[in-house]
Amino acid sequence: MNETRPLDDATRQLQAGTDALRRGDARAARAHLLQALESGRRDATVFVGLAYASLALNDHEAKMAAVEQLLAIEPRNIRGLMLKGDHLLRQGDGRSAVPFYQAALQSAADERTLPADLKPELERAQQMTERYLAEYQDHLASALRERGFDPARASPRFTQSLELLLGRKQVYVQQPRYFYFPELPQIQFYDRQRFPWLDELESATDDIRDELLELMKSPQDFAPYVQSKTDRPNKSQQGMRDNPDWSAAYLIKHGAEVTPNAERCPRTMAALANAPLARVPQRSPSVLFSVLTGGTRIPPHNGIVNTRLICHLPLIVPGRCVFRVGNDVREWQYGKAWVFDDTIEHEAVNTTSETRVILLFDIWRPELTEEERALVTALFESIDAYSGKRPDWTI
Repeated sequence: MNETRPLDDATRQLQAGTDALRRGDARAARAHLLQALESGRRDATVFVGLAYASLALNDHEAKMAAVEQLLAIEPRNIRGLMLKGDHLLRQGDGRSAVPFYQAALQSAADERTLPADLKPELERAQQMTERYLAEYQDHLASALRERGFDPARASPRFTQSLELLLGRKQVYVQQPRYFYFPELPQIQFYDRQRFPWLDELESATDDIRDELLELMKSPQDFAPYVQSKTDRPNKSQQGMRDNPDWSAAYLIKHGAEVTPNAERCPRTMAALANAPLARVPQRSPSVLFSVLTGGTRIPPHNGIVNTRLICHLPLIVPGRCVFRVGNDVREWQYGKAWVFDDTIEHEAVNTTSETRVILLFDIWRPELTEEERALVTALFESIDAYSGKRPDWTI
């Protein structure tokens, strides 16, 4: 037979205080909760009750004393954060109130279930946050205009910093899966003026497309871009592994020419003669025709090394085909090449019902000196010599 243990005095006082608060007797509730404190009960539940009881009694000093104690114990307590935000707003300090509302919203987002009475409170927090941010953005826009700021003509870097400050964009940085070379700039899409050889490449677009169309008559030369491996663990690729909807035909793969395909595309190979291809034995460059069938989405992912950049030359663009690198979203246009850092999160989607094809290849990052390129090459060759195996390397 189980015996019911008698409640200690602190617990009895807490229960009595909670019951009094529920029936609207704030004075009795506070008296019981103070007794619970004197009896040694100093947890979040007591301070929440004291804060609400003091609020009902319009004793804002006592309310805030309880809230501060509560947040010292549980910094992410939603009720405490809301009460602190409300107090600051009541004092006319909306700017300081908003971070507490935002913290409450973030804490709520991390919870699986929430008490029903908190939902309208959180809706109010969301409204207050949005209102403040709108007022703040309007103020900054007006003040910057008075100082001569024009987003259409201003420094793109400053404009991006403003978007980040206002929460319209988020910070994306290089996150290579294999090798990180430090102190390189975080650039999503590069200014094409840094790559004068792109003009020559683009001028050959029609010739390259003709060779692609001939190659596409041999579908066996195209294989899924992400393929299963038998000698290594297969990492999740969100449905893209062995998926023919994202396929490729290589002219150069891991630094070695795929002779049958390369011989069928001499004008494509010639158009790349002046490109600074990232030559590392057994690893790079890779030059390929990348195929994305209609309605297919390549999920967000990061490249493997930040010592190179990736180039795209669109050859078949049936309609709206979208590519995102970090915060920058663009659409492929026939014959218009771009260069980007694939170690920054990127994704692609073909929203049409037809196939999109690009020429894709990798080049050395221009910030690397010749010495650094040689050292990176030597490093990878040394790694491969030690393992004695062909590296697990994808573009």
